[in-house]
Amino acid sequence: MKELNPTDPFGQNVIKLISNVCFSVFVFSVLIFTVIAITYQPPDPWESARALTMVFTDVENATFQVDTSVVKTGEDIALAPVASPGASITPITESTVERSEGELLKDATSKPSCGDSSVINCSDPGVLIAIQKFNLRVFKAITYLDYQPPVTGSTPDECDVSWRFRNKKEKSWRRYRDFRRFKMGFTDDCVYKVDHAGRWHSGLNARRPRIRPSGPRGKVVPAVKDDEINDTIPTLGSDSAFRKGRYLYYSRGGDYCKGMNHYLWSFQCALGEARYLNRTFVMDLSICLASTYMQSNKNEEDKDFRFYFDYEHLKETASIVDEGEFMRDWKRWDKTHKAKIPVRKVASYKVTPMQLRRDKSTIIWRQFDAPEPDNYWYRVCEGPAGKYIQRPWHTIWKSKRLMNIVSEISGSMDWDFDGVHVVRGEKAENREKWPHLDADTSPDAILAKLQGLVAPWRNLYIATNEPFYNYFDKLRSHYKVHLLDDYRNLWGNASEWYNETRQLNRGRPIEFDGYMRAAVDTEVFYRAKNRVETFYNLTMDCKDGINTC
Repeated sequence: MKELNPTDPFGQNVIKLISNVCFSVFVFSVLIFTVIAITYQPPDPWESARALTMVFTDVENATFQVDTSVVKTGEDIALAPVASPGASITPITESTVERSEGELLKDATSKPSCGDSSVINCSDPGVLIAIQKFNLRVFKAITYLDYQPPVTGSTPDECDVSWRFRNKKEKSWRRYRDFRRFKMGFTDDCVYKVDHAGRWHSGLNARRPRIRPSGPRGKVVPAVKDDEINDTIPTLGSDSAFRKGRYLYYSRGGDYCKGMNHYLWSFQCALGEARYLNRTFVMDLSICLASTYMQSNKNEEDKDFRFYFDYEHLKETASIVDEGEFMRDWKRWDKTHKAKIPVRKVASYKVTPMQLRRDKSTIIWRQFDAPEPDNYWYRVCEGPAGKYIQRPWHTIWKSKRLMNIVSEISGSMDWDFDGVHVVRGEKAENREKWPHLDADTSPDAILAKLQGLVAPWRNLYIATNEPFYNYFDKLRSHYKVHLLDDYRNLWGNASEWYNETRQLNRGRPIEFDGYMRAAVDTEVFYRAKNRVETFYNLTMDCKDGINTC
């Protein structure tokens, strides 16, 4: 074969062609790489339906009759405890108690006299130090935030003390309250000690004053308002303040009366768009609870957002205004001013947030009049908008009223309990998708499994959708069994929850519905020291049905 000669014109052309092709390939590769680098964004874990299901249901929390019945909210997904604006939190630790004790020992006049141990001076600083040391040693699951001065209990050697705390497993800095009765004594060297601690809320003399208004037919109904809950609806103020604002208003769409996951997925889309557009979101506090959560098996309208979620935290972390207040101010403006408020009506979700970014109208009014599924709010955040709209999940916390019930149940077991989550209901009946679930969650099977995982006679909290209360009676001969229905008084007609929610509901009592039950059941189970799950421990069936593991 003839060797290619670089000086030959034909050879020069071939070499030139090869060089051009190589250079073109190089340039094209660089171009592709550049485009990918510019346009690629890491996938948002909240962006896909599969990710939503994983985050909301594949968690430590329990799943119930409908896997998507209870969502993980902001306090569950936060990476670190989140403090409310302006909150001053100084947890009480062993070192702070030791410092207080050291300062007390320096003062010789403060040393107690233990000649008569049957009479305790509860106002003595040493009493509070002894109680603080006891609590830190015994109740390790909670963080203590502050104490009120001890007061005398029912006998001269008892002291009642109130304190505020938070659970270490909760990611928010919300505070809860307990008050207990302590039987006090002295050590051999005349230092105060705790001989015995009462149960949850046993220190009645240290509780907050109770307001007791007259109920219907002269019945006295105790009403205590949690002074750390601020459910008040903010007002816009003057006409000028209203006119200077910029608002994003969503008409009610097909999301109404859907499951709570669907509602929150859409609501978070709306909040995310409002934040992207730098506007205040006009919020309808009325929720329609889907029939799956109701005993009547019917959709229930006019449920207040504040029954389920923390409105105070939402106000602090998102720019919102109540729809009722907003509409009143809008109508008043139109009646008293010739110049109408500039409004941009958007008829389709296909008009993207990016197209509205520069709109100067006072109100952007998205209307969802198309048939389903084109009238779902979350459609606004699909497609290219998903790269720009970030759902602000940190703004949604569970209602503190529900979390107060969680704390009372956990506290009644002294924060020292194990939990088992038992999924039955429709899943146990569906032998095609879950062939072994019914047998694997029978009382005998549960007991056999628990005996290798939970020590005998431990407090055992059972989170379940099993409707028959006595179904777990066989376990009572081995464990101290607790079920949600054991604590019905916490939402009964003499409870704080009952009175506070009735006040929000214009004096009408509300049902402690299926979503509330599942939320409380979930959170109590999550606080157990050892947790036994249905689809990880009790059965080998797959959580989402056969062949989905």
